[in-house]
Amino acid sequence: MFELISNKERRKSTTKIELIQEAAACYNSLHMDKASHRNIDWPLWALIASTAVLFIATGWLGYQNHLMKAEIAALTASSTIQITQLSQRLAEADFMITDLQEKLGLTEEELEELEEDYEREREKNERFEDQIRDISGTVNDLDKLSKTDEELLQKYSSVSFLNENYVPSDLDKIRSRYVAEDRDDQYFHGDAMKFLVDMIQDAEDDNIELKVASAYRSFEEQNAIKGAFTRIYGEGANQFSADQGFSEHQLGTTVDFTTPEVVCICAAFGDTEAYQWLLDNAHDYGFTLSYPQGNQFFIFEPWHWRFVGRDLARDLERDNASFYDWEQREIDEYLIKIFD
Repeated sequence: MFELISNKERRKSTTKIELIQEAAACYNSLHMDKASHRNIDWPLWALIASTAVLFIATGWLGYQNHLMKAEIAALTASSTIQITQLSQRLAEADFMITDLQEKLGLTEEELEELEEDYEREREKNERFEDQIRDISGTVNDLDKLSKTDEELLQKYSSVSFLNENYVPSDLDKIRSRYVAEDRDDQYFHGDAMKFLVDMIQDAEDDNIELKVASAYRSFEEQNAIKGAFTRIYGEGANQFSADQGFSEHQLGTTVDFTTPEVVCICAAFGDTEAYQWLLDNAHDYGFTLSYPQGNQFFIFEPWHWRFVGRDLARDLERDNASFYDWEQREIDEYLIKIFD
């Protein structure tokens, strides 16, 4: 009995242990299934998220593509409109050109004729302009001549007579430093004064001391001088002194030079370096020796120099001629430039 009970108790105990073991196995099985299930869920969610991002990116790119297509379409439409407008303008221009050509009806030959006509007219205009300039120059020359004393280049010294009432239009006093000692105030033509002063100053630079012994003389002064010489020398005075009205000194453009060594107005001046300097340089200042050796009017007067203008003085020097060797009509051509 006791053994039977013990067996029953042993079977019950075994049953409980088995049940506990089964329960533990089941729990372990369930626990392992859950763990396995958790391990499987994480990659799935990552895949789902990646798929969503890809879907969103694809949609955004599709939208941007749509916008670009729309912009390209708009630009294409605008360009098409502009091209169409430009084509219309070109067509209009072609039409206008064609229309003008038809209206003008110009052939190449007609164009050449027009060019020839234009050249002829241009040449006419140029000739006309030259004529206008010539006329203008002539008018200016005439005006200049009208203001220039025509007596300044006339031949005197028994050739032409100067009116007793003649007085140069402009007389200026020569600075005393250029006048010889013990001489009264001397005057010279104002328009020619700068040439006289330049010549004296340049001579000084070359160590040549030129002094003015006599310059402008009025009709009365020349009359008095000639009278005094006549009383002393008689008719012989005609060899070195002009009558009143025939003296170049009355023009105001003639000077008698001397030097501090010579002092007087005399032939001794011809032996000085000052005289040689004048021979070599005076023409550059517009002065010429009126009465060189062998002249037909007076004795040789190395002291007597007349202002005739640079151009005439240089041409006389070049021609190895004196003032009275040339014809009056040749000399008159230089009057307009006498003070240039």
